[in-house]
Amino acid sequence: MKRTSKLPHQVDAIFTADWHLRDSVPVCRTDDFWEAQWAKVDFVAELQKKYGCRVYHSGDLFHQWKASPYLLSTTLEHLPEYFYTIYGNHDLPQHSMELRDRSGIHTLDMAGRLHVLAGAHTKKEPTAKDGFDLHGYRTLVWHEGVWQGKSPWPGCENPTAEEALKKYDMFDLIVTGDFHAPCVERSNDGRLLVNPGSLMRQSADQIDFQPRVYLWSAKTNDVVPAYLPINPDAVSREHLDVMKERDKRIEAFISRLDVDWSTELSFEGNLRKYMSSNNVDTRTKELIQKAVDL
Repeated sequence: MKRTSKLPHQVDAIFTADWHLRDSVPVCRTDDFWEAQWAKVDFVAELQKKYGCRVYHSGDLFHQWKASPYLLSTTLEHLPEYFYTIYGNHDLPQHSMELRDRSGIHTLDMAGRLHVLAGAHTKKEPTAKDGFDLHGYRTLVWHEGVWQGKSPWPGCENPTAEEALKKYDMFDLIVTGDFHAPCVERSNDGRLLVNPGSLMRQSADQIDFQPRVYLWSAKTNDVVPAYLPINPDAVSREHLDVMKERDKRIEAFISRLDVDWSTELSFEGNLRKYMSSNNVDTRTKELIQKAVDL
């Protein structure tokens, strides 16, 4: 497990993203996910208290836009102070800004517990007006997946971190979200892009991932990762093996269906023939008969 070697003395902002707060449990988790989730949030809240700075979150605060009362009340209790965010795709009904008043983020905004930035929410093309001044740096918080190295999937049309910095050169600092793999990119002229990655490991492909937030210094326009403590054994791939075995059984069943069907019989007749010549249990026969109304 990675650890932050030494926290800086001066921090002017904390960057984070994709918390996906939820009251359900990801299938890959083997621990008490609810408790682990709030422990991570409390970790960020303690950093905020230590430095007295703002926390900038680049979207997908909630896993689903319709947060339950229990989830909302717990978020009210644990959310760091001076918390600034934008709407991610998971935060919005039908991914629509026109429906944002129905969302959990809007409820927290109305309660004065967080601040919604006016900037580049999900699916929005940034303009200069979406930026704001952060200690003299023109800053954009944007819910857009950017990447470094290997493309996330074949044909991915999302920009690389380098491309985003080049295209939006009206900003000195860009904080992105959506893609859960963190990256930091700097242009030749010293501008900075930070994608903090997700707060929690919520899928099996993150089994070796170390969640972090980034501590930003206005003096250098640079960041230092602050790694969150994790339980290395909290994520399992066992469910993937179960799914593979299930798929094998389905494939085997389908292959058994690949038999010679009589063209002299109706569909119903072929079904009767198949069920009589194969070990189909009574309950399954009843369901099939009910479905086709034999």
